[in-house]
Amino acid sequence: MSLRSSFALTSVTTLALAIAAQVHAGTVTTDGPDLIIKTKGGLDVSAADKSFGFKVGGRIHADYDNFDGLYTKNGQTADEFYFRRAFLTLSGYAFTDWNYVVSLDFGESGTSRWDELSVTYTGFDLADIKFGRFDPIVGLERATGSNWTTAIERSAIYEIADWAQDKKDGFGLQVSGTSGDLAYASAGIFRQKGNEDEVSGRNKNTFVTRAVVTPLNAKGHVLHFGANYATRSIENTPNDTGSLNSRLGVRGTTEDTINGARASLGAGITDGFENDQVWVLEAAYQFGPASIQGEYLQRNLDGSRGQADRDATGYYLQTAYTLTGEARSYRLNGGRFDSIKPSNPSVGAWEVFYRYEDLSVEQTGVADREASIHTLGVNWYANEAIKVALNYLIADTDNIVSATDKANGRKADGQAISARLQYVF
Repeated sequence: MSLRSSFALTSVTTLALAIAAQVHAGTVTTDGPDLIIKTKGGLDVSAADKSFGFKVGGRIHADYDNFDGLYTKNGQTADEFYFRRAFLTLSGYAFTDWNYVVSLDFGESGTSRWDELSVTYTGFDLADIKFGRFDPIVGLERATGSNWTTAIERSAIYEIADWAQDKKDGFGLQVSGTSGDLAYASAGIFRQKGNEDEVSGRNKNTFVTRAVVTPLNAKGHVLHFGANYATRSIENTPNDTGSLNSRLGVRGTTEDTINGARASLGAGITDGFENDQVWVLEAAYQFGPASIQGEYLQRNLDGSRGQADRDATGYYLQTAYTLTGEARSYRLNGGRFDSIKPSNPSVGAWEVFYRYEDLSVEQTGVADREASIHTLGVNWYANEAIKVALNYLIADTDNIVSATDKANGRKADGQAISARLQYVF
């Protein structure tokens, strides 16, 4: 048996054991430090003195999208079923102050890749230091884990600045910390794969900062404000042309490689831009089962070699309400919202929401391109492991569909229904 086959078999076996373990519970002690084993939600083993511990967990997101109009090349209806995510994660800590995360992403094509490989030192009082392969965080929805975002997909505003959200198989160094129950801040430097200067041959760095303040931070009652900034140089990097494409909230448009279509908000220009900057402002207010949140993103691309500057902006506003009365949990360390835990296991927790998004791109000599998206949704948290989500989206655009597109039947607006079955352990 090959090494790859052995590793795959070990991964699958570990996954099966972690899922099966959820039906058992207990505590095991040894003649050394006591071991505490928790099997509710994955396999969690730790020493009673908190010196060592690890957890085997993961997530599976099975999605279905049905979409038409703008979302397809011919304007007709298409649909796609796919596994959006299938992760197996080993996380833990050693010698009390050293945390680690090893996460493997299983692709639908039968291949797999490392999603995260990171180590964090937590021994300092003022800050944690993290190193390895992990995503930079810009924005509230990006900070919130994909398991617990309210809508199935994060807001489309992030797609106009995707480089600020993605490690791109590089590595980074980040310093972060909290101040009581009031504030959180982080700053990181990342070296993303593909951002090399073709003239000097040197890799270029991406800088990301985020600051959060919470004037109110109590269980079920949170007032959150945040500001983010990211910058990089893309001069002499022809692999990154500054193109702006969006799925407009429907992942299936790229999973369907035959008829799915993305909206082009700005064409790529080889060696057309030099400096790339992103600002994000975020705010949220949670009062019991109700919440409202919004973010504003601006990206500025400085033109070079005669190209005009390009400015992209986007914002969203979202309101949500849990019909069964539960409040979404919040974590200041990371500045993010987390899961909704059902208070009645026989009913689960039911949440409804509405989100409005607006995207706009401006460039001298090019007609402004705009898009708006309305999303209505319902989430059922059957228990702490299983979530079922259903979203209905309506998108409308201006100056995105070309004359050629129209001749082929593509439209300037479209509708979609998205569904997800999620299992987290």
